[in-house]
Amino acid sequence: MRDFHSLGIDVNRRTAGHIKTTCPHCTETRHNKRDKSLSVNLDDGKFLCHHCGWKGCVPDETELRERRQRAESRKRQQVPPAHFRRPTFDPTRLTLSEKTEHYLVSTRYLSQSAIRDLRITEQEEFMPQSGKLENCICFNYFESGELVNTKFRSGQKHFKMVKDAELIPYNIDSILDTPECIITEGEMDAASFVTIGRRDVVSVPSGANSNLTWLDRFIPTHFEDKKTIYIAVDEDSAGLKLRDELLRRLGTERCRIVHFGPGCKDANEHLAQFGAESLGICIEQAEEIPLEGVFTAEELAGELRALYENGMSSGAETGWENFDKYCTLELQRLLLISGRPGDGKSEWLDELVMRLCLRHQWKVAYFSPENMPIVYHHRKLIEKLTGFGFNPSVGMTEELYQKSVQFLTENVCHILPGDEDYSIDTILQKARGLVVRKGIRILVIDPLNRIDQRLPPGQTELQYLSSLLNSLSRFATHYHCLVILVAHPRKMNRNPLTGVTPCVGMYDIFGSSDFYNKADFGIIVERDDQKGLVTIHVEKVKFKHLGTPGNATFVYNIVNGRYSPCEEGAGDKPGPINTQFDNKAWI
Repeated sequence: MRDFHSLGIDVNRRTAGHIKTTCPHCTETRHNKRDKSLSVNLDDGKFLCHHCGWKGCVPDETELRERRQRAESRKRQQVPPAHFRRPTFDPTRLTLSEKTEHYLVSTRYLSQSAIRDLRITEQEEFMPQSGKLENCICFNYFESGELVNTKFRSGQKHFKMVKDAELIPYNIDSILDTPECIITEGEMDAASFVTIGRRDVVSVPSGANSNLTWLDRFIPTHFEDKKTIYIAVDEDSAGLKLRDELLRRLGTERCRIVHFGPGCKDANEHLAQFGAESLGICIEQAEEIPLEGVFTAEELAGELRALYENGMSSGAETGWENFDKYCTLELQRLLLISGRPGDGKSEWLDELVMRLCLRHQWKVAYFSPENMPIVYHHRKLIEKLTGFGFNPSVGMTEELYQKSVQFLTENVCHILPGDEDYSIDTILQKARGLVVRKGIRILVIDPLNRIDQRLPPGQTELQYLSSLLNSLSRFATHYHCLVILVAHPRKMNRNPLTGVTPCVGMYDIFGSSDFYNKADFGIIVERDDQKGLVTIHVEKVKFKHLGTPGNATFVYNIVNGRYSPCEEGAGDKPGPINTQFDNKAWI
């Protein structure tokens, strides 16, 4: 748990997603004291006030514990400064101006061979921060030997990159087919490692930013074969967030954390203070990720204190107010959805997922064989996103169509294993790859009965289902995802007197009572065509701070597939009343 309360930030008892709240730094001085100008990401702890510019990051207990472990490790392994010979500036080897190369060699202590190898240049460039031309060092980004992008760095520490150029890792060609690599936060740090003879080094292109979308296409070609990856980013709060996202995407089992010692926040500062030999020792003494899964109350002290002072908080909201008052969602949970055939389980699920994706940037991966071909499923999702039918019309313009396709490309993936291998192990293996490559936060399995049941000898179906549910829960916990499973009920017989099929309950799901027992959330979708209503029964919310059982009613829009909240009438008006229509495009 992150202690936002210690900074005076009111998160309104929420624990997950993105919210807006009042800013404790500027609210008292403003005329409109109710303006919610502070954006807070409850998942990664980052916050930013759009009025006064106050920003920062609130760590959770895991991050604080790792900081303490690193501090203790540095005390044990502190390397004394080593005597070294600083590089000598040689004017006869210039490719830059004498002043610039003298700065890189004599102030930043980069070798002239490293400057040549990395093809660092300089030129005058208009910098928007100053509004004038400035002389800039140019860090050129090459891929397969071709120039892809350039980062300009002026003497005033103003930065910019080529407009609309692709973001790629700096020096990416150097790690192709190498057994190891080093990842830094800046080009100067990458050049520092090249100076000491390590050429297998790259730098992230956009600094300490935990959005690693640019990494996606390089995972299979440049990172999957690595046996060891050294994470050598800055040891400030922003660098730690970048480090944690790199660990999540690349896998903690093969990563090592590089520390630079007291008074040094990055590789270049260490090179300048202690020399090349000492920087090499930093790599040799890079620490493995601490053992996971073993905790004491002392190690959890910060999180326990935050929980004690702030209390339990609700999770991520969907924007359906009638649903959110009964159920808010968290990552690391298993959500089970059921209902009678034809009642719209998948249709409602699709809107739930799109709302979480839009409001909280939770990317989604579907295993949904019943939504085939995939383009049919994309059509349904686009109708929900835009509010219009999927055809050229006044509302569905070409611009809106292209924007919808781009949104789905960036946020939605479909898992369809080859050779019809629909086993749970194969599906989760593909999903793990999407966590690494795409950063997914939601995994949808729709429906359960399309998964191949491969029972080991001697195992019963009940044991198999229990093991499957355990695998899904472990995946959700380990990869910080929300796993959503759609399961069909057993056959429900009509009432011979009324001709009505009774509503499904969680214990009616075919196969095992474990569906109710092991799920964190249990939801039943019920459609009543006579009343024109869809009722969402929230039957289980495992943790009371996230919600409580209850019912939310909706009207289904057949044109765009959206669910509009409403109330159920009574007496001579049994259908929907007070319907809250929303026909605006969401993207």
